[in-house]
Amino acid sequence: MTKRSLTVLGTLFVLALVLLAILYFNFGSHPPTQVLPRAASRYVGPAQLYPDGTRTPGATDPRVSQSNIADTICVPGWTKTVRPPVRVTNTIKLEFLRAEGVSDSSAYELDHLIPLELGGCPDCKENLWLEPYNPQPGARQKDRVENFLHREVCSGDMPLEDAQKAIASDWYKIYIQISGSGQE
Repeated sequence: MTKRSLTVLGTLFVLALVLLAILYFNFGSHPPTQVLPRAASRYVGPAQLYPDGTRTPGATDPRVSQSNIADTICVPGWTKTVRPPVRVTNTIKLEFLRAEGVSDSSAYELDHLIPLELGGCPDCKENLWLEPYNPQPGARQKDRVENFLHREVCSGDMPLEDAQKAIASDWYKIYIQISGSGQE
């Protein structure tokens, strides 16, 4: 082989490695996710409390299961290890804001329908939505539901899958149950 042939082969080899790395980090970071079917039921609360079920049905992280919650979601600080970087979530939030024609990004948080603390998929668009802070109840009240269900799952009082389905189906229904009235 000539020196030029070796140079070309070396360049092709490096390009192949770069391509493999790109594919791995974009598509191979975690196994395929499970998208939870949502019941076509009526919600307890007003429609603005919920994401569009066709775009955001909720998706779970396949790395989390009932059998490993003691090593994943029930470990303090675990969500920090799986939360996507801000540059990723900001890009998704801007994409969603543009699609909805919303200009005030401070009025919404990009929320996981099935929260990370319940094994929700960290970076699946099927699990993300623009959740309004107002009217109340809104994002902060859903956070209370997330924390409640997390305690229930980690204490062994509720199976993980039941908590995931409950929050994806109607988080406000749970909020009413744990707050007494749903009014705060």
